[in-house]
Amino acid sequence: MSDRTDSAASAAKAPHGIAAVARSAGVSSRTLRHYDAIGLLPATAVGEGGLRRYDDRALVRLQRILLLRGLGLGLAEIAEVLDGEQDDVTALRAHVAWLERERDRLARQLAAVRTTITRIERGDDMTAQDTFDGFDQTRFKQEVEERWGAEAWQRGQEWWTSKDAAAKDAFQAEQRAIARDAAALAASGDGPTSAAGAALARRQLTWLEQAPGPAVTAERFRTLADMYVHDERFTHAYEWAGSGAARALRDAMHALADAGGV
Repeated sequence: MSDRTDSAASAAKAPHGIAAVARSAGVSSRTLRHYDAIGLLPATAVGEGGLRRYDDRALVRLQRILLLRGLGLGLAEIAEVLDGEQDDVTALRAHVAWLERERDRLARQLAAVRTTITRIERGDDMTAQDTFDGFDQTRFKQEVEERWGAEAWQRGQEWWTSKDAAAKDAFQAEQRAIARDAAALAASGDGPTSAAGAALARRQLTWLEQAPGPAVTAERFRTLADMYVHDERFTHAYEWAGSGAARALRDAMHALADAGGV
């Protein structure tokens, strides 16, 4: 009787069985067991027959895991983000903002492809603007060319396409690591002139200096820092790691430039 009682209590505490969760989330039960084994998504309870069960909070954590995986983060990086940011609502709101931008971009892509089909069927002429609306392959091109010249964009594109997959992964991994450090700085309450703030800004400077183009002067460093806060396309590259990450990085970069460190 006690086993049946324990099983009922477990189901009440964690009403979502592993098979149902896996099916709804579009992942395998094996994946969920792996997440449990590495501590990324522990089962809330174990029911009859050893089947894992999950409560509502575990579902929220799984949703965030899937969202972060969609951003290209590895499981170890995801664990650091989730463990460092306990406010699910704030984090999910940042995800909502990003998803809404992606939704709008995909809607424009869908409309562009439909327009292409219609024009092909009718034999109408194509226009570049309609054909590629929403694809945004050069969405930062205008800002770069306006601020640092057309050659800066071209050199950057050539530099990036010349890198192999491992080099690209390393470059992007460093950016994500900087984002996590920026989120940690924001959460700690340490100011931009603190040792942590200065180290963060110097790390960002080193990362920026890897790319070709104009030298990273103090003025350019400040300009880039401001873009991380004022341009939502750049902001999300840091805010996924935690609320306030972009602003903390911006302030640290300004402080380093003001101190003559750039």
